[in-house]
Amino acid sequence: MARVDVEDRRFDTPKGIRRSPSFRGTGDSDRFGRFTEWVARGMGTPWFLLALSMFVVAWMLWNTFAPSHLQFDRADYGFIALTLVLSLQASYAAPLILLAQNRQDDRDRVQIEQDRQRAERNLADTEYLAREVVALRLAVRDLASKEFIRAELRAILDELERRDEEEPEHAAS
Repeated sequence: MARVDVEDRRFDTPKGIRRSPSFRGTGDSDRFGRFTEWVARGMGTPWFLLALSMFVVAWMLWNTFAPSHLQFDRADYGFIALTLVLSLQASYAAPLILLAQNRQDDRDRVQIEQDRQRAERNLADTEYLAREVVALRLAVRDLASKEFIRAELRAILDELERRDEEEPEHAAS
């Protein structure tokens, strides 16, 4: 029995696309991809924006109004640490979002291919059914109609009645 590779059983990944070897052997070669999608999905929510805004406001309020010996990022220096933290967050967010978009593009490509194949099958089925309907119409057209059968039966009945009338005449002569 042939061994089926885990990658070959994935339906959300196009055939031929392999994950990097560094993620193999972890038991789940797609863990990092799912993590990037989770991060990207989380960053697109109003709750993330609200939490980030509250974090920035709290940081700025603490470092503005707290006693100077408790401040760790002074306002008079322009909140250098806050700028660094936000820059670091943005520098990681952009590639993670791009990775998530690439994964979605791959899934969309697979879905488009499946839709195209389904449309081709539907077209072939429709053409087959159209040919069958035409063949049935032709077959039905060649069938005898009720009127034709009645006319034929009347003609046979008339012929039989004429024979019955002629037989007594032949028998009398």
